[in-house]
Amino acid sequence: MSEDRTTRTAVRTITDLARLAGVSPGTVSRALAGKSLVNAKTREKIEAIAREHGFRPNQMASGLRRQKTGVIGVAIPLGHDVRQQISDTFFMTLLGHLADELTLEGYDLMLRRVVPEDDADWLDRFIGSGMIDGVIVIGQSDQFARIEDVADGYLPMVVWGNHQQGQRHCVVGTDSRLGGRMAAERLIAAGARRIAFVGDTTPIEFAARFAGAEDVAQRMGADIVALPTHLSPDRASDEIARHLAAADGRIDGIFAATDTLAALCLTALRERGIAVPEAVRLVGFDDLPIASQTVPPLTTVRQDIAAGARGMVQLLLRRLAGEETESLVLPPQLVIRQSS
Repeated sequence: MSEDRTTRTAVRTITDLARLAGVSPGTVSRALAGKSLVNAKTREKIEAIAREHGFRPNQMASGLRRQKTGVIGVAIPLGHDVRQQISDTFFMTLLGHLADELTLEGYDLMLRRVVPEDDADWLDRFIGSGMIDGVIVIGQSDQFARIEDVADGYLPMVVWGNHQQGQRHCVVGTDSRLGGRMAAERLIAAGARRIAFVGDTTPIEFAARFAGAEDVAQRMGADIVALPTHLSPDRASDEIARHLAAADGRIDGIFAATDTLAALCLTALRERGIAVPEAVRLVGFDDLPIASQTVPPLTTVRQDIAAGARGMVQLLLRRLAGEETESLVLPPQLVIRQSS
């Protein structure tokens, strides 16, 4: 009774099955989906273990394509900062546009905030839950490899994030590296030569923004340094204050990874009596509503969040119909205001 039944109960996800088979979750997905990329011997082994432990194909995400729920799952993985809140203005803006687009197409939305360190199988569990027809992931965070693995065997998934050459998952997002170049070019044109990037370079999008700015700084003879800063509001303000105290007047330009961080930089600079843009030029990223409401208003790199939401939903609908789709990379736009 016991040992066999306990083991069977524990096999609930693709990842559980992969551990037993000694292969990756992506290989399990491909094998159970009948993909020819998996050799016959491996496929037979995986199918045998699945039968032994009662893991039926309708537990797989592929089953959801035949069993409609009218619900699209939206997951926000926070592997890079577990204390970040989904009330963050960027998340809420994108979620609002997604809800509008999905409603127009007759779908409801199921939202999950995910802390991957507490649940390594978060994506397998979500798509295998039987509660959703497809999934939108907002942000790659530090979960690129997990998303890639799942994409091998699961078609109806679209991700908001940064596109990399050769990646397998379908992504919609702004060209962050180009946006980073635009930000640095503006700071240098405004007279900055010692630039700080305020943000965490762990998330792929932020890493690309910093890399773009670094490209320009090196080409134009300016200095740039990354100052790691969390996005969670209970940490960011203190960290920015410490960065400015340590810099002690040695920076004359700031490229903030988001408008929210840029607004916190403005507050910290004001508290230290540092004038913007006279002493320090400042550029943000996103062009959220707050960017035009700060004093002075923020120069920022705009991403078209509404167009991104429309693109994600349209690509997901095509994938739900069984179509392989390309990624969509949106062009950034520099919006010049008084902070630079």
